[in-house]
Amino acid sequence: MRRPSLELVPAPVLAVAAIFSVQFGAALARTHFEALGPMGAAALRLGFGAVILLVVFRPRVRGWDARTWLGVVLLGLALAGMNSLIYLAIDVVPLGVAVTLEFLGPLVVALAQTRRWLDAGWAVLALAGVVVLGSDSSGTIPAIGVVLALGAGAFWAGYIVANASLGRRRDSLSGLAVSMLVAAVVVVPFGAADATAAVSADPRLLGVFAIVALATSAVPYALEMVALRRLPTRVFGVLSSLGPAVAALAGLVVLGERLGLRELVALTFVTAASVGVTATARRRIARPTEPPPV
Repeated sequence: MRRPSLELVPAPVLAVAAIFSVQFGAALARTHFEALGPMGAAALRLGFGAVILLVVFRPRVRGWDARTWLGVVLLGLALAGMNSLIYLAIDVVPLGVAVTLEFLGPLVVALAQTRRWLDAGWAVLALAGVVVLGSDSSGTIPAIGVVLALGAGAFWAGYIVANASLGRRRDSLSGLAVSMLVAAVVVVPFGAADATAAVSADPRLLGVFAIVALATSAVPYALEMVALRRLPTRVFGVLSSLGPAVAALAGLVVLGERLGLRELVALTFVTAASVGVTATARRRIARPTEPPPV
């Protein structure tokens, strides 16, 4: 019954709000890697996220056809891959580098679906910012970290496509809740031992990761699901270019990481691209000749 209120919010605003929520939640999670390990943190995040979404949306799966179940499972696998691999990547490479490499996934989605030169221009500008942010002049980056971050990006691209497809259904948020359960079932066994040991030593971690789950899973995925019903996936992909810049901001606020000239230049590029694609999307949505979103 509350879903129509979200429909009144412009889709680009929902997408950007989701990005801020994810990156600040990820920074909070990173502060506890020493206690939990990356897979323990991913297990708690997805476990709590699944519980929250199942309680809030109470999915009714009776009557779902095989195509719906396939979409739900594929989305769940994408969630499992992108969440676990990015945590593993952050454990061995800097947060900004990992998020930059991960972003190549949604950027490929944006470029693959580009139909106008203007959209391509915004995507190229975003890519320039990502390249600047990800440039490493302080030393070599472990190859395993690069592979893990790129793998997370590939799953992120799959998440965008699967989420957009599932989001067209009337019970899309129910599908999202079940997808989170699928992701938790896949990841929790790999992080259960680390999470159990850490929580036994410090039960406060349960409260911390309940907040992390809200910030990085439940809230942003729900916002993105609603946004993708009205926003072309290529536009969503370019909007996601804010991810590395917001990750740098979250590092400053939560982790005390200072922004250098490279990060400030990247922030300028990706912000300009995001503002540009948002303004373009609004003009297209406002056209009376276009059919309403399904």
